[in-house]
Amino acid sequence: MLPVAGVIVGVLALIVGGYGAIKASSLQKTVAAHQEKVDKVDGLESQLGTVSAAADKSTKDIGSLSRTTQDAFNTVAADLANIHASIVKLEEAQKRPAASGKGGHGEVVAGPGEYVIKAGDTFAKIGRAHGGFSGTEVAAVNPDVNPSKLKVGQKIKLPQKK
Repeated sequence: MLPVAGVIVGVLALIVGGYGAIKASSLQKTVAAHQEKVDKVDGLESQLGTVSAAADKSTKDIGSLSRTTQDAFNTVAADLANIHASIVKLEEAQKRPAASGKGGHGEVVAGPGEYVIKAGDTFAKIGRAHGGFSGTEVAAVNPDVNPSKLKVGQKIKLPQKK
């Protein structure tokens, strides 16, 4: 019986060995299929590293561009402030009243046939003093001047002598 039991154990060992070989072959096929997937994951990991490096570079570039743009805006703002200040000065200078004819620079000077208004002047006084004209005659040669709103330093025309 011992030899028969040895044969049975041997046959069983052959069956188990054959079954193990079949399973090992199947396992190799499964490992080969998974290897393709592992290779794809490795490729994706490599691409992810490249994309991450590009994203980091883009982030740095955007930061640099942001700083440069802010510097440019600051420069433009300063220039606009200077221009605004210059415009305000020009507007204020334009609003100042005409020189009063009381010395200093900017004194209004009458040319031939002209007169510069002084305090207390009227068209009638000016006409009498400069050729015996009436206030109406002085007003006729100055149609754009309101005789009741004469300003010191304002220049008017005198009538021509006949």
